[in-house]
Amino acid sequence: MSAETSRPDLDLLNKKFSKLILKQFENRGDQYICVKPADLPSIVEALKNDPSTKYDYFVECVGVDYLTWQHPRDIEGRFEVVYNLFSLHINERLFIKTAVNEGETIPTLKEIFLGAEYPEREIQDLYGVVFAGNEPVEGERFLLPDDWVGFPLRKDVGLGGEDVVFHEGTEGPAVEDIQMPHAGESFEGTTGSSEISGR
Repeated sequence: MSAETSRPDLDLLNKKFSKLILKQFENRGDQYICVKPADLPSIVEALKNDPSTKYDYFVECVGVDYLTWQHPRDIEGRFEVVYNLFSLHINERLFIKTAVNEGETIPTLKEIFLGAEYPEREIQDLYGVVFAGNEPVEGERFLLPDDWVGFPLRKDVGLGGEDVVFHEGTEGPAVEDIQMPHAGESFEGTTGSSEISGR
């Protein structure tokens, strides 16, 4: 990281955590830092509690599966989690990125920001990324039915092809039953075609 900046948060990171920051960059006016999962809690806690930064607002965290990504990455690891924090004190936003592979865990931030509990559980339910200290309850899903098998937002899960069962017991149309081309088509065929869903 650079020696001095006009941002108190980046100055703090440079002074206290320069050896822990794997990468720091700006993209479209937003600041990003990349860190190892084990270093995440101490960095976030310092950003929240230091009087010069006071990062007091946990905006969100989101997950990404880079299984099929063929381009350069900011940080190594199949599953990336991006934390979006905001400081009302200095009116700045900071994105913190970390990544893990299958079977690795990320320390939970719910002890630092209570608002992290549900977004972390959503990422666990949809991607299978486990947050140590905020693990899923065995036999229970957070967003999905308890008998759901797998993690639907992983890149190795097929697209569509499942009938939707409504509460009256009737089945709604499957994706391929209503095929309407749209401006967003970015691959051959349409979502729900036999080539995509296997039906």
